[in-house]
Amino acid sequence: MAGPRLSTWDAKISPYLYLAPFFVVFGLVGLLPLLYTGYVSLFDWDLVEDSPTFVGAGNYVLLFSDGQFYNALANTLSILALSTVPQVVLAVGLAALLDTRTGTGWRVSALLPQAAGLVAIGIIFANLFGPRFGLVNGVLTALGLDRVDWQANRLASHVAIATMVNWRWTGYNALIVLAALRAIPRELHEAATVDGAGPVRRFTGVTLPLLRPTLVFVVVTSTIGGLQVFTEPKLFDALPGAGGGATNQFQTVALYLYQSAFEYQHLGYASAIAWVLFLVVVAVAAVNFRLTRRIADTGERR
Repeated sequence: MAGPRLSTWDAKISPYLYLAPFFVVFGLVGLLPLLYTGYVSLFDWDLVEDSPTFVGAGNYVLLFSDGQFYNALANTLSILALSTVPQVVLAVGLAALLDTRTGTGWRVSALLPQAAGLVAIGIIFANLFGPRFGLVNGVLTALGLDRVDWQANRLASHVAIATMVNWRWTGYNALIVLAALRAIPRELHEAATVDGAGPVRRFTGVTLPLLRPTLVFVVVTSTIGGLQVFTEPKLFDALPGAGGGATNQFQTVALYLYQSAFEYQHLGYASAIAWVLFLVVVAVAAVNFRLTRRIADTGERR
């Protein structure tokens, strides 16, 4: 009797024990800090004096009337649009190209930007987009075009920062899409070829619909990363330690959060920004997920 009963308990309890380490670590480094940040956001908490005063929703009321926060949010969404959309398109195209190459070196080269330090990347791109002696402006003048002040112009600075993000993450996402491409049965392509479908038709009619789960994952993760962009605008500024441009023209929400906490030392206000950013990430990721699935479903029905 003890043997079958022990076996039954083992089958019921073992899965939870195997999963327990993940939930313990997640609770300690993910959920607990998140809840504590929400708690801190209810106080007027100075980082140095450490004498918090309960203000309830006061930080949130102040935040939603803060023009600088809305400016940072608009900058973040602009950089997100300029990075996520081209990044996903380029990742799919690069994955299709890598699918025709058999050498390991091609796939390793796609990950080379990940091997470079982010600080080094920021410094290099800040020099490439330099307003006077940058290589990009040198190419523009060679083509007979006017120089662009990439750091002073709002849209230009967003393009430059998005270029940094795309350069770093396109290859990584391309390898994820490539793995999904390699998992598609070749028989489906062969059947489409027999039916007279050309390469473009096979890609749009067979490959893309089957890539739906992977594309949803890539879009959602790229969106989450884009909304939290911090290091790129921090290093892109002409003045080290500045706050996203002289007029905050490329200040992101994450950068404003950092400044509120460690430069202005308003820990409670920074925690409120963190919680609002968390809710924005969840909302935008959910909208992205639904839109991506709807577009994929429409493509499948066609």
